[in-house]
Amino acid sequence: MLGTVATIGREEGLAALWKGIVPGLHRQCLFGGLRIGMYEPVKNLYVGKDFVGDAPLSKKILAGLTTGALAIMVANPTDLVKVRLQAEGKLPPGVPRRYSGALNAYSTIVKQEGFGALWTGVGPNVARNAIINAAELASYDQVKQTILKIPGFTDNVFTHLLSGLGAGFFAVCIGSPVDVVKSRMMGDSAYKSTIDCFVKTLKNDGPLAFYKGFIPNFGRLGSWNVIMFLTLEQAKKFVKSIESS
Repeated sequence: MLGTVATIGREEGLAALWKGIVPGLHRQCLFGGLRIGMYEPVKNLYVGKDFVGDAPLSKKILAGLTTGALAIMVANPTDLVKVRLQAEGKLPPGVPRRYSGALNAYSTIVKQEGFGALWTGVGPNVARNAIINAAELASYDQVKQTILKIPGFTDNVFTHLLSGLGAGFFAVCIGSPVDVVKSRMMGDSAYKSTIDCFVKTLKNDGPLAFYKGFIPNFGRLGSWNVIMFLTLEQAKKFVKSIESS
């Protein structure tokens, strides 16, 4: 991972490490807001309004799958543009870039490939994000619930930190195979379908190809989950303090 970071920085400049950040922000604001914002209401819908106590793990997973799938159906264009802009860095020197920026990428894709092209790879993307969302939100919920039952642990920043790391680890372990398939389909139009991409990857590169980039992926999702859940918990406390005052 560090070698890759050094190579990108040396060959393309340090700014290249943030390539795709604008559509990445588009994606997180839209996708993240929907999947996280809808999780509690959907979970409460599944357990029923009269339910008392901690929700079963199965309901947490189901709520995570539902909100992840619905959110990425809306946000797929932002994901596609992020992947396309990041792929621009792989073009040989002297080859003209297809897109000058995020907004240009959206309009160019629509003009050249049609409006529906913005939902390229939506099948594996729904699978990937539904699974990872369920792994993140349900595991965070469950890990936090388990930790709080241990004597001496309270609902504080340290508990949120441990729960966030656990959520990131489970998300990478469960979501890596669909993540690889999604990225390959969005970056290469040679694949006919999700199954075709999966079979060709397995045949040509072997089963370990589905866990290629595991360490940087965990570095990304682990740190992302810690920051996200720490921020979310503080935001929830802030909102509750306003409501109670």
